[in-house]
Amino acid sequence: MNDENESAESFGGCHMCLAIPGKIIEISPDNPDSALVDVVTVRRRVDLGLLQDERPQPGDWVLIHVGFAMSKISEQDANDQMQTLRMLGEAEAAIQEVQGYGLEDTKDSEPN
Repeated sequence: MNDENESAESFGGCHMCLAIPGKIIEISPDNPDSALVDVVTVRRRVDLGLLQDERPQPGDWVLIHVGFAMSKISEQDANDQMQTLRMLGEAEAAIQEVQGYGLEDTKDSEPN
């Protein structure tokens, strides 16, 4: 393995998984651990179960990884994270990851 591409290919071509910022639109009235989150106009349900100590509310920003809200962040931090993803060339991959969660709420997935 002499170059970086060969090394990445030997591990299945995997890329680094980054947390993606999203804004909470609503908390499910039936399940307080489920929220509808907007990630650059893509809306998906995410699990809030890991944030028991710091419960997010509609309007809050969270960092999302594989369908789970990992932490609450400020709007400025969310903007900075998206800028970092763009600079790394990972913004499109991040959006594709969100679209692939399989937690889509079809009536809520259309951008306003």
